[in-house]
Amino acid sequence: FHVVYYTLYNFCTVDLSALYLDVLKDRLYTSKAASQARRSAQTAMKEVLEAMVRLLAPILTFTAEEVWLALPSSPGKAESVHLTQFPEVNATLLQPELAEIWKTLIAVKGEVAKAIEAARQSKVLGHSLDAAVTIAAPDKLLPLLETHREDLRALLIVSDVCVVAGQESAGAYRSAEIPGLAVDVIRAKGEKCNRCWNYNGTVGENAEHPTLCTRCVGNL
Repeated sequence: FHVVYYTLYNFCTVDLSALYLDVLKDRLYTSKAASQARRSAQTAMKEVLEAMVRLLAPILTFTAEEVWLALPSSPGKAESVHLTQFPEVNATLLQPELAEIWKTLIAVKGEVAKAIEAARQSKVLGHSLDAAVTIAAPDKLLPLLETHREDLRALLIVSDVCVVAGQESAGAYRSAEIPGLAVDVIRAKGEKCNRCWNYNGTVGENAEHPTLCTRCVGNL
């Protein structure tokens, strides 16, 4: 019992709360309501919720039932979560190569987080969105990080990310976990957007929305 409980608890607190849901906030709060990015996030959360409530039903009996009853009605939905089966893995959603890519990106996030925390302790910045990050990457890692630069910005929850070949500045954080990786953190340039809280040089360009960045203006 304790192994199952710990696995679910760890998934909720580490994978979901501390990582996935934190990263999703930007697209959920700032993207257009019907945009593909926002709708895909909602779909993923729906899949996770429907699986989690079934797995938790034997442990949190009444809470799981309340959650199940609060879920939107859908064709074939059982009257009670306790009348459903445990979820099965959908093999069509398994993408091992993509999983390996994200395993690497998350490992990089862990190292960048250390550099951001050091900058926070030094009073260079407060929140991670105050940061502009330069990642000096080894040759074998550089193409992957360049391809996913925009994903990295969202994953790291920073205002800007720059990926360069392995030539770090003198004060950069050097990773002990990923050989050849170095991270430099400075305060992001530009003004803070009142809607997404990112620092951006485009804030103020739109006369009708002088406190917003162009991305947020386009999403209104």
